[in-house]
Amino acid sequence: MEETISLKELFQTLKKRLTLIIIITAIATATSGIVSYFLLTPMYQSSTQILVNQSKSDQQVYNPGEVQTNLQLINTYTVIIKSPAILDKVINQEKLDMSAVALNELITVGSEQDSQVVNITVQNEDPQKAADIANAIAKTFQTEISKIMNVDNVTVLTQAQIGEDPSPIKPQPVLNMAIALVVGLMAGVGIAFLLEYLDNTIKTEQDIENQLGLPVLGAITKINMEGELNPQAIKVKFNGTRGESVGS
Repeated sequence: MEETISLKELFQTLKKRLTLIIIITAIATATSGIVSYFLLTPMYQSSTQILVNQSKSDQQVYNPGEVQTNLQLINTYTVIIKSPAILDKVINQEKLDMSAVALNELITVGSEQDSQVVNITVQNEDPQKAADIANAIAKTFQTEISKIMNVDNVTVLTQAQIGEDPSPIKPQPVLNMAIALVVGLMAGVGIAFLLEYLDNTIKTEQDIENQLGLPVLGAITKINMEGELNPQAIKVKFNGTRGESVGS
């Protein structure tokens, strides 16, 4: 038999399992808050910029062709900045207790389209250390690129600095808790409907008609310990024609 669920039944299920939904949502939100505030290590970010400009020469005339060449070199420079040739020197200079591979994972290098400015961003648990590493990478790259590619077209545009009260970029507890609240609410509703679906006990007359396909002929009221009937009247429902008396 095909079963259909009415909107009223949906709301009844939600109302019936409301406590469960609230508990699951609260647990998910609280867990996210505890993890974000007390277990995850805050990470800070600092950035510096380098300019890939025209090669230094006695002639200071703008050369569009040379600018285009510099733009094409940016992709190459991005790879070189994150290479061990640069990072190993930075590790030794800053006395970092990590490998070039580990430092590489903390660095992001990029530039806007058709821009000669390259952004070097470093993440670290210490905001001052993040700024120091970013500046060291920019300075080391500026020095080493002239040896690697025999060019002198890199200038440190801005140095990384930290503010008076730096804020971590991650974790973001409020965002994490908001996401956990939504996920917890969805999980709670899903579990509520799953429990209702798995609950095959018969609770109402409608359940009997739906599951057995038989009409309800009557309902037996509760009897208390003194043997008295429940004040509620016995309800009897007949289908068809009332039987005739014997002999009629």
